[in-house]
Amino acid sequence: MDRLFDLDIQLLHDTVLLAISVFVLFLVMSYNLFNPARKLLKGRQDKIQDDIDTARADKEDAAKLKAEYEEKLKNIEKEAEVILSEARQKALKNENRIVDEAKEEAARVIRRANEEAELEKRRVMDDVKQEMIAVASMMAGKVVAASIDTTVQDALVEETLREMGDTTWQS
Repeated sequence: MDRLFDLDIQLLHDTVLLAISVFVLFLVMSYNLFNPARKLLKGRQDKIQDDIDTARADKEDAAKLKAEYEEKLKNIEKEAEVILSEARQKALKNENRIVDEAKEEAARVIRRANEEAELEKRRVMDDVKQEMIAVASMMAGKVVAASIDTTVQDALVEETLREMGDTTWQS
């Protein structure tokens, strides 16, 4: 034993066989274990990337929706102002219409009252005329019946006028 490490054919043969065995074992293990593990890791990586892409797209969509809703909120205030403006205009129109109708009704009532007053005035005038005719007839009857002179006749006229009253005669 003069050498520490004896290189002989058996050792070389065992080393080569061991290397071939390790290589074959590596290939078999690579095919059976490493490739499925790589596929699993690749699948997880793809899934994570898809989730990231989906989250990014969802975030962009959410930002768009947020901007859209903010724009709608701004427009809602404008729409509310337009609706309120239209409601005010309708209210003013209704108010004007109601006021006009009330004025027309008041004018009709006043016109009817004037017509009734005019009719009443005519009726009273007719009554006064009838009364004056009756008084004149009575005077004529008294004059004819008494055959009196003008002084007595003037006295009768004065007496009749006093009976009728000053306001009746003047109106």
